[in-house]
Amino acid sequence: MSTGLIIALIVIVAVVVAVAAVLTLRARGPRHGASLKRRFGPEYERAVARHDGDTKAAERELSARVERHGSLQVRPLEPAERERYEARWTAAQERFVDAPREAVAEADRLIAELAGTRGFPAGGQYEEQVAALSVHHAHHVEGYRRVHRVAQAHPDGAHDGAAGTEEMREAMVEARALFEELVRPSRHDGGHRGAHGDRTDTPAARRDGHRTPSLLHRRQAKES
Repeated sequence: MSTGLIIALIVIVAVVVAVAAVLTLRARGPRHGASLKRRFGPEYERAVARHDGDTKAAERELSARVERHGSLQVRPLEPAERERYEARWTAAQERFVDAPREAVAEADRLIAELAGTRGFPAGGQYEEQVAALSVHHAHHVEGYRRVHRVAQAHPDGAHDGAAGTEEMREAMVEARALFEELVRPSRHDGGHRGAHGDRTDTPAARRDGHRTPSLLHRRQAKES
């Protein structure tokens, strides 16, 4: 076999391999993106917006989060810990009526502390903590971001007027969803749940059921 023919065969094989690699990547790309979109939900759209519509860049960022935090082992709460956190959240909600700024700041601190207790990065590493939470609680992590922004935006109480108070109330309501996911017993914790996986028959749950709607949701009730 001549040298020229050998070189031609090598080139052909290299081209075939390259084309196969490109086709494989194209075939995997949409599925990978769809998987990330299903996993992250609204967090996927937020990442795309942060990258000015560049889905590939957004997917690289989300994939990196999964690689860093996907194997994180969440530590179960002891029943006494759960009760303390629930009681503190209820107290923060009740305090909102008279001191909304302090209540929002406490909610921000409480979520950071609870997440750290459950095994996520400590609250002092806010960005990394949020990134880890977004991997495991993608549909509710934005509530934590919002309450953190509001808490940081009103450090001196200068904006406690009507608009500011409404903004803080909405942040508290949205952040509560993540708090409940973090504090809720998993099926391995031995906690009791209702038919839909909700916490039942705990002191904080009973207090919340009878008292908090009249506090944070008062305006919603009036508007309806």
